[in-house]
Amino acid sequence: MKNIFIACDTNNIQKIKKIIRQTQFRLKEYRIGYKFGLEFFYTRNGRKFIEGLKINNLWLDLKTFDIPNTSAASIKSIRDLKNISYVTVHVSGGLQMLKAVKKAAKKYNKKLKILGVTVLTSFSNSSIKEIGYTKSIKDLVKKQALLAKKANMNGIVCSAHEIKFIKKICKKMEIITPGIRLKGDKLNDQKRVMSPREAFDNGATSIVMGRSLIEGNIKNNIQKLIESLK
Repeated sequence: MKNIFIACDTNNIQKIKKIIRQTQFRLKEYRIGYKFGLEFFYTRNGRKFIEGLKINNLWLDLKTFDIPNTSAASIKSIRDLKNISYVTVHVSGGLQMLKAVKKAAKKYNKKLKILGVTVLTSFSNSSIKEIGYTKSIKDLVKKQALLAKKANMNGIVCSAHEIKFIKKICKKMEIITPGIRLKGDKLNDQKRVMSPREAFDNGATSIVMGRSLIEGNIKNNIQKLIESLK
């Protein structure tokens, strides 16, 4: 079954409760999940709130990027959060870091899936060069996908534009795509975007949607999503 992760990008617990309450819908081929990033996890009661959720399909988007020992220790520090299904790490952290994180997950929570984040969807080919990269995004993501595969990651987080060639590299891995927008929505800070239907048709196993769903009338936005998937 494919996943639709709703990005709970807020630091307001009451808004999170509203988002969860209004997005508990069922679709035959899709399962709803929730992604919590650093904005909420870092709040005073954010971690405690996540710990208390009786929802199995949860994603903790930490995007760990540090030396191997510190990155592995971050997985150990969340070993009590048994309801978390996914955690993200930056593939740019290197092979040894990825292996250390995977080893820690196996030791402290065997059900935890580690996702390797490639080039963020807010980057374009021109902006990636501003921080010193000389390769194109496509070439960078290919390299990162090979590294994630070598480290035995459970899945890859990438733009929907990179799905087709990543599927050839990471045949047995989950492919999760953020930067998903309903047609007509503002792109905001995203550069490499795609609609939900297009992303799934390209081969995504999961998509991530935030502002397109949680801003404005959530119920109406959900209805637009359902219609777009038919």
